[in-house]
Amino acid sequence: MDRIVGIVGLGIMGGAIARNLVERGWTVIGFDVDEGKKAEAKAAGVTLAASAADVAHRAPILFTSLPSPKIVVAVAEEIAASGAPKRIVAEFSTLALADKMKFKAILEKAGHVALDCPLSGTGAQAAVRDLIVYASGDTAAIKACVPAFEDFSKQNADLGAYGNGSKLKFVANHLVAIHNVASAEAMVLAKKAGLDVDQVVALVGPGAGGSRMFQMRAPMMAANVYEPPTMRCSTWQKDMQVIGDFAKEMGVPTPLFTRTEAIYEKTLEMGLGDMDTAAVCVVLEAEAGLRK
Repeated sequence: MDRIVGIVGLGIMGGAIARNLVERGWTVIGFDVDEGKKAEAKAAGVTLAASAADVAHRAPILFTSLPSPKIVVAVAEEIAASGAPKRIVAEFSTLALADKMKFKAILEKAGHVALDCPLSGTGAQAAVRDLIVYASGDTAAIKACVPAFEDFSKQNADLGAYGNGSKLKFVANHLVAIHNVASAEAMVLAKKAGLDVDQVVALVGPGAGGSRMFQMRAPMMAANVYEPPTMRCSTWQKDMQVIGDFAKEMGVPTPLFTRTEAIYEKTLEMGLGDMDTAAVCVVLEAEAGLRK
């Protein structure tokens, strides 16, 4: 298959993936409704399309990285109505299973192949190809996508039945939610204790108490810099809701995860919605008396 791929959604994640694929010699046909994102993509070598339907006509494989279920469904409907020949459409967003299934039904009715392929990693990780692709659905279609997956991620896996990718993403993000808040708690404790925060970052991260989230987010907490975001607090709220609902459906108690929800909600109340989720540190600093 030609090294041509389409990407609908050129935001933090989709834009980074597009740039990495261009760097690896792919022809990337991209579309986004945001003029600024389109300009950035064009400057990186992405060939801009006029619409999602236009992308479908010009690329045999499409990746979608979109901010909400409503937009995901609208894009699926546009591709389905485009009259494009049979396409593979891999959906990267974190959505409820019901929304992923709706995406699949719309595209399959039009003769396309839908894949559920959420990504493990932040926008910062995407920029350096430090992602994992949780692919699920038709095995032959996943195999066709692997060359592209390998050029923007460090690992990919075929998880079997469509929807398994999302289920694994829920498990992974459950831990991300907890580890991020735990990292903030530790950093606030260190600050209140008068420790050198740079030393805390350097010495705790690689030790037994460290985590991937600590290594990624603690430097932001130490510097008190939460922009540009690798995952916005406002966007993360959608993911939290999806994970919480899934756990309830499974009848699985999540006491630690549930306790973090109020802290993430507080970031929005404090006007931090556009900042990185590491800004939970600001919430805890305020509660610890380190901020007025």
